[in-house]
Amino acid sequence: MVGFGGGSGGPGVVRRRLGALARAELALLGRNRGVVVTALAVPLLLPFSVRPAFDRLDLKKHGLTVGTTMLTAAIGFSFLFAVYTSLVNAYVARREELVLKRLRTGELSDAEILTGTALPALALGLAQALVLCAGCVAVLHTGAPRAPYLILPGLVAGYLVSAALAALTASFTGTVESGQVTALPLMVLSMVGSGITIPTEALPDRLAAVCQLLPLSPAIRLFRGGWTGQLGTGEVLGALATALAWIILAVFAVRRRFRWEPRR
Repeated sequence: MVGFGGGSGGPGVVRRRLGALARAELALLGRNRGVVVTALAVPLLLPFSVRPAFDRLDLKKHGLTVGTTMLTAAIGFSFLFAVYTSLVNAYVARREELVLKRLRTGELSDAEILTGTALPALALGLAQALVLCAGCVAVLHTGAPRAPYLILPGLVAGYLVSAALAALTASFTGTVESGQVTALPLMVLSMVGSGITIPTEALPDRLAAVCQLLPLSPAIRLFRGGWTGQLGTGEVLGALATALAWIILAVFAVRRRFRWEPRR
């Protein structure tokens, strides 16, 4: 989330300010046990709940296995729960507690405030992804990724899109409690259409083409393609371009619409 005004100092000063804000946010996050449990446990448990659906699909026809499909689902749930929903709650809670308003009176720029708030969730998501990849290789026998150079871009795209859309969702979320409702449309749409619970390869071609344009679809596609090695150069570039477009669009919308003070 860049391009906001305000702030001063060189790169070292900015890093120190971001580090201090991230540590403070991490302490606040640790006090909210419900959010922590949801962010950590749901991505690990939900894939097993959709395992019966994977068994009914002809995954081999599409060059997929149950292991890679469950791993991709777990990563998708990490995007949604470790970053997206947890950050919606964080942004709204800090706004309603006047934390964001107070931070804006200091040297921090708007971009630094939003980025520093997001850093703990992003770090948690990336760490979770590493654990999921190692665990699935050991338990589900997914094997080594065939195109490992696509794994990191897929993860980065997914977590950045999730963070940017979390800030946008928080813009029109009145309370922390209502965040469960405002975050629901993107969550359901992503679970069904982005290839998290149903691989887009198993959808009809026209429907799959539309679903590939959803916010998290490029990240899911890149990550799964990194494991299966089935993405061509054109498909990789298309996924990266779509992810970048969503990030730019979300950042632009946040700059225009983000609310720094409580709704009255």
